Amino acid sequence: MSKVASKPVQLSSDIKFNVTNNTIHIEGPKGKLEFVKPDDITIEQTDNLLNVSTKSESTAMSGTTRALISNMVTGVSKGWEKKLLLVGVGYRAKADKLKLELVVGYSHPVNFEIPEGITIETPSQTEIVISGIDKQKVGQVAADIRSVRPPEPYKGKGIKYADEQIVKKEAKKK
Repeated sequence: MSKVASKPVQLSSDIKFNVTNNTIHIEGPKGKLEFVKPDDITIEQTDNLLNVSTKSESTAMSGTTRALISNMVTGVSKGWEKKLLLVGVGYRAKADKLKLELVVGYSHPVNFEIPEGITIETPSQTEIVISGIDKQKVGQVAADIRSVRPPEPYKGKGIKYADEQIVKKEAKKK
């Protein structure tokens, strides 16, 4: 068994865990998530711990399954969050309930539809906070918004993650 799969997943008292057929249901204060596990993976619950093991010699999916379950438990209890920053003169963002309007140097504002299960806030005009219970969905929405205007390497202008370091290139000299 893999090193990741050998660690148990800690459940708090307000999280409900259930397995029917091969579908894992996890429900918490923030919402509920589902995941279809592979056939050869078994999940056993003892008290507030979940142990992931495999029936066969193949350990390829045991660590992945344990990591996905851990991310689901964190999502329904605390939630996931990504922060984006807009760097550039005149760059700004404004969020409504259904769309995010980005002004990032194009001749027109870019409207981004907010998917279901994701909330987007703009504490300031140059900051975007994406949050939700599904880690994969939060990360994908953040990547989609960043792809509207990725940071360029000469001035650093664009949409970047809050913890991202942009390595600037030196300009061409005559």
